[in-house]
Amino acid sequence: REKKMVNVLVTNGTADLSIFHEISPYIDAMNIDLKGIRADYYDWVSGGLPQALETGMDTISAAKEAGCHVEVTTLVVPGLSDSERDMEEEAFYLSAIDPEIPLHISRFFPRYRMRDVKATEVSLIYRLAENARRHLAYVYTGNC
Repeated sequence: REKKMVNVLVTNGTADLSIFHEISPYIDAMNIDLKGIRADYYDWVSGGLPQALETGMDTISAAKEAGCHVEVTTLVVPGLSDSERDMEEEAFYLSAIDPEIPLHISRFFPRYRMRDVKATEVSLIYRLAENARRHLAYVYTGNC
């Protein structure tokens, strides 16, 4: 900021909130990768990191409270994080923080250790985005 630069943090939001509070005065915007809304999926995707879902959600709330511009990205993995009900619940949760939080719903492609999972159907991404728009003003589709 001293050099007139804008600082953007891209994170999964699972760092301890004390760390967030320490760096937040230097952060202008954040993109937080919210893996999904179900604790069982979060436990699996985070490798068993304790309370990863709650910490991610708390980081979103804390960032908004700190006056930071916040956007959220969710990767939709077929068979794991592709439930229409879960996406609607996620959008509802985010709207309770601020209905103007932009949500990016991204399509999964098989890579690395998940080559056995098919790419997310484009039609599903669009359907999930429509559901999320019931609660959020700004919903975007990605990788379509």
